[in-house]
Amino acid sequence: MITLTAENFHEQVLASDKPVLVDFWTEWCPPCRMVAPILEEIAKEYGERLTVAKLNAEDYPEIAARYGVMGFPTLNLYRDGEVVRQVIGAKPKRMLLADLEGQF
Repeated sequence: MITLTAENFHEQVLASDKPVLVDFWTEWCPPCRMVAPILEEIAKEYGERLTVAKLNAEDYPEIAARYGVMGFPTLNLYRDGEVVRQVIGAKPKRMLLADLEGQF
């Protein structure tokens, strides 16, 4: 899993040649901690065709605001530099994968 910053967001997400699932999270968010191990599993299982990355929205609020992130966790799936799917809130793995089905 990649840790995103303002310095690497464009290269790692917007310029990526494969889809990128970005977890916008905060330290104080219990549901963010619940979804973190699920995202680790997804990163391992789908790493060939999907990049999973995390961005601490408190450290980089301008990036979160640019993509309309208002609640946490918010998972944005980017393809070719555009958001193609947004999932808000923690979900079990099978529900999260169902929400993302066909997108990567």
